[in-house]
Amino acid sequence: MNPGDRVAVEDGGRTFEGVLLPSSDAETLVVKLPNGYNVGIDRATAEADVLESDVYDIEPGEASEESKIEFDEDLPTISLISTGGTIASTVDYRTGAVTAQFDAEDVLRAVPELAGLANYRGRVVANILSENMTPDVWVDLAQAIHEEIEAGADGVVVMHGTDTMQFTASAMAFMLETPVPIVFTGSQRSADRPSSDNVMNAVCAVEAAKSDAAEVMIAMHASESDDTCALHRGTRARKNHTSRRDAFETIGREPLGEVDYETSEDDATSDSRAADGREIAFNRAYEERGDTELALRADLETDVDLVKFTPGAGPAMLDPVDGSAGVVIEGTGLGHVNTDWIDRIDALVEDGTTVVMTSQCIDGRVCDRVYDTGRDLLDAGVIEGEDMLPGTAMVKLMWVLANRDDPASAMCEPLAGEITDRSTPWE
Repeated sequence: MNPGDRVAVEDGGRTFEGVLLPSSDAETLVVKLPNGYNVGIDRATAEADVLESDVYDIEPGEASEESKIEFDEDLPTISLISTGGTIASTVDYRTGAVTAQFDAEDVLRAVPELAGLANYRGRVVANILSENMTPDVWVDLAQAIHEEIEAGADGVVVMHGTDTMQFTASAMAFMLETPVPIVFTGSQRSADRPSSDNVMNAVCAVEAAKSDAAEVMIAMHASESDDTCALHRGTRARKNHTSRRDAFETIGREPLGEVDYETSEDDATSDSRAADGREIAFNRAYEERGDTELALRADLETDVDLVKFTPGAGPAMLDPVDGSAGVVIEGTGLGHVNTDWIDRIDALVEDGTTVVMTSQCIDGRVCDRVYDTGRDLLDAGVIEGEDMLPGTAMVKLMWVLANRDDPASAMCEPLAGEITDRSTPWE
C-alpha cells in the first residue's frame, strides 16, 4: 500500500474510501475522500485494502525537506506576519487539530502560488485563535510591523483569524502611520477543504501589499466566486457572515478597491496594477505609497468598554463600567437609550469617564440633536460617534485616551478613514 493507491480503510465500524496520501508520521493513515476532505486514521486500529494501485503519482517527500526562497532583486519584499488563524496552517492528522507552524517557507509550502510574486520575510507575533486576541497582542503586532517596515519591507501582510480581524486592523490604523500597504487577510475555510479561500486571499493580499495604497486594508473574497478579492479599509470593515467566504463588507460605501485574481501578469493592462501583477482597481482616493513618514504610537488605554443597549435594559447595565476610563454605547437608531439611563450616564461623565454614542444600525450617522432623548444625552456630556462602527469606536477610544489631550475633539475627527464625510451609501 503506497501513496497514490485508492484504498478502503475500515476503522471503528466506519469505512473510508479514497486516495492514500503521504503522512507526517508512521502511526497515521491519511486518506483523501472523494468530496475533497482529508481524514486521518490510526494505523493500529485500522484495516486497509488496496482497491486500485497507482491511481495518482504522489511523491512522498521527506519530513525534513525545506523549501528554499530565492531572493530576486527585481521583486519587492513583503513581510508575512502571523498572529494565528488557519490561512497558512497545516492539519495534524493524529489529533485533527489545525496548527500554524509558521515562517515564510511554511507559507510558500501552504500557498505555493505566492512564489514569484515577491521576496518574503516571515515572522510570528502570536499563534492564537482570533477570539483570544487582546490589546497586548495589538501592541506587539504594531511594534513588529513598524520594525519590518523600518527594515525595508515594501509591504506587510498580516495573517489573522477572521472573527476579530476588523478590531485588529482598526488598531493598526490608529497606532501606525505607514508609508507602505499593511494588508490583513485570513481564511474562512481551512486548507484541507475543497472550498478553502486561503490561496486566493493570500495571493490577493500580497498583490495589495505591492500596490501604491499605503493604507491598512483587509483583503478577502468579494463574492462566493474565486475571481475577485475586495480591499476594505481597516476602520470601515465588518464581518457580516459567520461562514461565507465573502463575509467582510465595507459599511456605508463600496470597498476601497478590488484585486482581480484571474488577471495574470501577462494580460494585466491597467495602470492600477500591483507592480506588474494582477489588476487592482481602486474606487476612491487613498494614501499613496511613500507620502507618509513611518511612525508608531502604540500606547493604548485598555480600560474601555463597549455596551449595547436593548429594550428593557435598565441603567444597572452600566454598573460594571463604573470608573472606566471610557465607554462606547451602541444605542438605537440615531443614538438613543432609555431615558432611565441618562442620569447614570451623566454620573459616569462627572466621574471622568469618556462616553461615546454609536448606533447599532449597520449604516448611518449618529445625531442626538433630533429627539429629546438625544439632546438630554448631549447635555449629559455624551460624545457623538458620527458614523463610526461601534467596534472601531471602541478601539479608537482606547488609542485617543492614551495619545490625545482632548478626547472629545479627537473622537469626532477622522484619523484613519473611520469617519466618512457624508452618510451616503455607495460613494
